[in-house]
Amino acid sequence: MNIKFIKNTLPTCDAHVVFVYTDRELSATATKIDKTCDGLVRRAMEVGHFDGKYGQIIEIVAPVGLEINRVLVIGLGDEAALDEVKVQKIGGKIMTKLISSGDKSISIAADVPKEANISGAEFAAHLGYGICLRRYRFDKYFTKEQDEKKPSVIGVQIMTSVLSNAQKLFAELDRISDGVQFARNLVSEPGNVIYPESYAEKIKELSELGLDVEVLTEDEMEELGMGALLGVGQGSACESLMVIMHWNGSEKEDEQPIAFVGKGVTFDTGGISLKPGAGMEDMKFDMGGSAAVVGAMKALAGRNAKVNAIGIVGLVENMPSSTAQRPGDVVTSMSGQTIEVINTDAEGRLVLADALWYTQDRFKPKFMIDLATLTGAMMIALGQEYAGIFSNNDELCENLIKAGKEVDELVWRMPLSKGFDKMVDSKIADMKNIGGKYAGSITAAQFLQRYVNDVPWVHIDIAGTAWRTEASDVAAGGATGYGVRLLDQLVRNNYED
Repeated sequence: MNIKFIKNTLPTCDAHVVFVYTDRELSATATKIDKTCDGLVRRAMEVGHFDGKYGQIIEIVAPVGLEINRVLVIGLGDEAALDEVKVQKIGGKIMTKLISSGDKSISIAADVPKEANISGAEFAAHLGYGICLRRYRFDKYFTKEQDEKKPSVIGVQIMTSVLSNAQKLFAELDRISDGVQFARNLVSEPGNVIYPESYAEKIKELSELGLDVEVLTEDEMEELGMGALLGVGQGSACESLMVIMHWNGSEKEDEQPIAFVGKGVTFDTGGISLKPGAGMEDMKFDMGGSAAVVGAMKALAGRNAKVNAIGIVGLVENMPSSTAQRPGDVVTSMSGQTIEVINTDAEGRLVLADALWYTQDRFKPKFMIDLATLTGAMMIALGQEYAGIFSNNDELCENLIKAGKEVDELVWRMPLSKGFDKMVDSKIADMKNIGGKYAGSITAAQFLQRYVNDVPWVHIDIAGTAWRTEASDVAAGGATGYGVRLLDQLVRNNYED
């Protein structure tokens, strides 16, 4: 879909969007449209009990006086309360309403409210950003989809008086959107398409953006002593891999990097501790943490972020077979610590254990953030509204919480303590990979903390946020790409030159 920014003019398109503020105050372009249509906009508002509240929509079909199919009138609500996220959601609402309307072209009069705490360029650019985020759908495998269900919109014109500034800002936001869409595609692909080898090849494509990509094979990981990660994948016919992405964007060549680490279980059957059959098809998204890391690295490179960043993903497939890891096995991690495998379905923390140790040992980063669809217990605690975060560093945690609010990828801090840590002690090894019946998300995080030493660290459990059954304003149902915007905003706020 093509998004353009043009000067204000009367619409020449199939559908036109105008805005109304609280108390039915029409924007400048809405006023012009109303006059051209002989008061049709105001009459529609009266009949439809429309008062300009945020997100309200009235559709005027075949408006008199205009050679267009429809006018969409959208409420923006309180001008002073309008921010970037709210504007993005308005862009998403526009796309939700019109994406399969049959209209091919849309024009939007981006008249920023006078009292808004957002500039005209920001208003226009974030409208476009929201449209990009919501436009996504994973449809590559449809062969006989009905025409009325297919997206019809192929072009959007956003009309603004601050053309060059809006274009410049949108260009950067569009690169972040690219990272989100890349992550969504990775998560949406089935397990017979995305598996460790094919996933690594997809990541290699990002070298075109200036990322340096290297791949560790099973032999190389075995030499490094990564028994925890390799144990997870030993029942699969697919070779386990670790992919390291380097982005060197800082103007200071020796600048200490930041590091993102992702769980990449491309399909999780549970291994010998087999999951129930119902819903197992969704386990293709158990690599959502790695997809967020890959998408964030793509976004940083795409917008030429002034930071040195490392992205590391452990890619494995957890399958049951005669060679699979057994409950009761003991494995030795790269750190030298031993792990009793109580349940082979608690595999993500084994992958992350070696990935985190490798990251802090080799790169000595300023901090590490890992993302993983780690525990069902996190969905019980926080649903799909928040990801849970666990940390050994208050400042890093606060920065992440702030970034989450700014991009509407919310996080909630959960506790860590010595009492919880004791729950992962094993009777025959240094630790076990599950802590028992209670506090499942917390004990998983306690397990991971044993592999970070004193490096500032946050673990983000995205089990509830990586995938949604229902659409939101900026994401269709399915893979959300959660984490890409969160990490990018964290970097933007705190770590660029």
